[in-house]
Amino acid sequence: MRPGRPADGVLGGGTGTGPPGIGTGGPREPLSSSAVHQVLMEFMAWAGRAFVVLYPVYLTGYLGLSVSWVLLCMTAAAWWRRNRRCKDVRIGAAVDFVDNETREIHRELKTALSMASWVKFPDVEKVDWLNKVLEQAWPFFSMFMEKLLKEKIQPAVRLSNGALKTFTFTKVHFGHKALKITGMKVYTHEVDKREVILDMNICYDGDADIDAEIKPPIVAGVKGLQFKGMMRVILEPLIGQAPLVGGVTFFFIRRPTLEINWTGMTNLLDTPAFSSLSEETIMDIISSMMVLPNRMCIPLIDQVKVDQMRFPLPRGVVRVHLLEARNLMAKDTYMMGMVKGKSDPYAVLRVGNRHFKTKTIKENVNPHWTNEVYEFVVHEAPGQELELELFDEDTDKDDFLGRYFLDLGEVKKEKELDQWFPLADTQSGEVHMRLQWLSLHTDQSLLHETTDGRACAMLAVYLDNASNLPKDQSEFTSNHKHGKHAKEAKLTKRVAQPNTLVELSVHDHVQKSKVNYASKNPVWEEGFTFFVHSIKNEQLSVKVKEHEKKKELGVLSIPLSRLLNVSNMTLDQPFLLEHSGATSQIKLKATLRVLTIEKPEPKPDPAPPPQPAQGGHPSASPSTSGAPSGAATANPSLATLPPSGLPDEEYEGQRRGSFLAVNGRRTAPDTPQMRRYDSHSLLSENSIASSRFDLSEGASYPKSVLNHQGTFGEIHLTVRYATLRKKLIVMVNSCRDLIPCSENGTDSYVRLYLLPDQSWRHRMRTQVKKRRINPVFNEKFEFNVSQDEALTRRLDIAVKNNRMFHSREKKEIGMVLIDLANLDLTKGVTDWFELSLPGLKKSN
Repeated sequence: MRPGRPADGVLGGGTGTGPPGIGTGGPREPLSSSAVHQVLMEFMAWAGRAFVVLYPVYLTGYLGLSVSWVLLCMTAAAWWRRNRRCKDVRIGAAVDFVDNETREIHRELKTALSMASWVKFPDVEKVDWLNKVLEQAWPFFSMFMEKLLKEKIQPAVRLSNGALKTFTFTKVHFGHKALKITGMKVYTHEVDKREVILDMNICYDGDADIDAEIKPPIVAGVKGLQFKGMMRVILEPLIGQAPLVGGVTFFFIRRPTLEINWTGMTNLLDTPAFSSLSEETIMDIISSMMVLPNRMCIPLIDQVKVDQMRFPLPRGVVRVHLLEARNLMAKDTYMMGMVKGKSDPYAVLRVGNRHFKTKTIKENVNPHWTNEVYEFVVHEAPGQELELELFDEDTDKDDFLGRYFLDLGEVKKEKELDQWFPLADTQSGEVHMRLQWLSLHTDQSLLHETTDGRACAMLAVYLDNASNLPKDQSEFTSNHKHGKHAKEAKLTKRVAQPNTLVELSVHDHVQKSKVNYASKNPVWEEGFTFFVHSIKNEQLSVKVKEHEKKKELGVLSIPLSRLLNVSNMTLDQPFLLEHSGATSQIKLKATLRVLTIEKPEPKPDPAPPPQPAQGGHPSASPSTSGAPSGAATANPSLATLPPSGLPDEEYEGQRRGSFLAVNGRRTAPDTPQMRRYDSHSLLSENSIASSRFDLSEGASYPKSVLNHQGTFGEIHLTVRYATLRKKLIVMVNSCRDLIPCSENGTDSYVRLYLLPDQSWRHRMRTQVKKRRINPVFNEKFEFNVSQDEALTRRLDIAVKNNRMFHSREKKEIGMVLIDLANLDLTKGVTDWFELSLPGLKKSN
């Protein structure tokens, strides 16, 4: 017997199989025949292996052969085992490739091709012609950039830091390698008819040569840089005259990446100004100009307003409810990693520059969050993404638990999403979120303030410019408080022009503008958004401050209730500043919008079942037809009850996982035929009965079907999705135990629809198998549909009798409706599906 395996009768009975006096001392029970047979088989197997191993050695010594023959045989055996192992590995890799062909192909293409994005994003197009245009125009672009750096960037750098007052570009050359556009996507859906939106993947890996003198003899330089990002270009509005486009707006939806190969590092490390030239600082400058919500705008006609192009109203607001997660990785360990613990998960949600961190759930890999609701302003949808990352909180460094990216255009399209999302870059884990799309309205009747901390409105502020600002606080305090004369004021010490910024706040949310250097008439041209919780009690506070001294040069307060009484809830005008100069003013545009939750469009209710008549009698209602109660109903509310009076639990237990059956009551022979469908009817919400059946509405089942006792049979199907071919494949293999419609069997065939396509051109059917109740078809059908779309479809299959064409009797002898969302289409499903018929119950 096997070691460690108890013999029969030893456990629990106090008896053993050993000889008397051994073990427990009880009476010995005889071994069973199966145990003896097992022992003999194990002994024979052991003897056979020993013979196979030892006999060649004995034979070699008996024949007096050299020991080299033994070594040769051992070498051959080792080579055979190694070859067999390699073959098994190759077969296993092939099987794994077939099972996971999508993942494997993406992985191979990502490592082998430089354009793997074309496989991942088939709607992105290659634009080689545009790259040729850029290559031809690149020398002129270098000339434009040289002028931009010396006239715009160089003065800004000098004013940003006192140590960079003598900063000068001595050489600007962007090399011979032109910028490349690796892909372009054009949006044609969910965009305004008067605009064109382009997304361009930009990649620049160039040989730029830029030298700058910071302070003699300290020099810096750039010998090559890499820049990658996705730029969105909007052409709007489209007009009916040249140049056909009113303006061009371009910006980065997400922060691009920048890598610079610096030169002169030894000199740079000796100066405190080096921090002002870091890659992060340069990216901050680019973000303040070209990353959402900031945009670069080029108007092409005079009628276009620059402020509307540079800061249009957002598309909407997304409200995110973070509910729970499950199956997260356990990252905490104890006793030097020998004991596996749990995790302390928390989540970070980010849209653009706005991000939130949830509270930490201690020691739980299936955490539940309460009151974790966040709101994000969406400027571009599709385009902007919600980024969710999960971490395990630790004392030293938090461990990564997974992430998920969701294009907010999906939320705008669906209005509401409530589902589990699988985490990426981790072995396991899912997160449950509910996302709602909130639209912007000017109707005050839609305003609904709550006390749960959720916003009821959104305030958008476009900060344009200021004029006649005081140089510092003393300019207006001394002159106005002490009443100095103009002559005395001229004799005071002259102060340089102020470096100003604007601080805007609503309630406790504060945002700051960029710094405008050395100007009494600064121009910012920036946009800000705020969430409003109580319009009557909150106000917009504007403070103009000096950058270094943080002293106020002027303030302004605008009650938000004032916006309710103006046209379009918008104030667009210059405002006089308080505690400032006599003529100091600031120009801004404030727009208030009411937030309204968009509800998803309700699916159309199924049509009420018709009430046809037989034998020329008019159709009758249940109250006048004399039909027994429950045989038929015209009340849609009764359709939600489980058939045959079964409880909900029993009714659900009778159905297969991917099979929606109908267990209706059989109608009495003397009553008119009335169609009845319960909540799990074969008729889907979008289906039409006349397109699902070959005959007219008033047809009844033949007597052979009505009088049939037993099940309606089963159908054997194989359903899978071919990822490479992008087709849904359905194999109709066979049927069994069909209803015999005649003494010789049934002339059966199978009809298929991929709902909601139900027209005759979408109809597929097999060949007719005559005089059989267990027909074998082995026919394959293909549907041209994407994998994501296939998961939203249902497969309608009906088994029909071909010999009823001459009559008005129904041809269906069995039906099944398969929800493809419940199947693993990637691996494929092969199974028997039970057939049913509407209006008839089956009996075992």
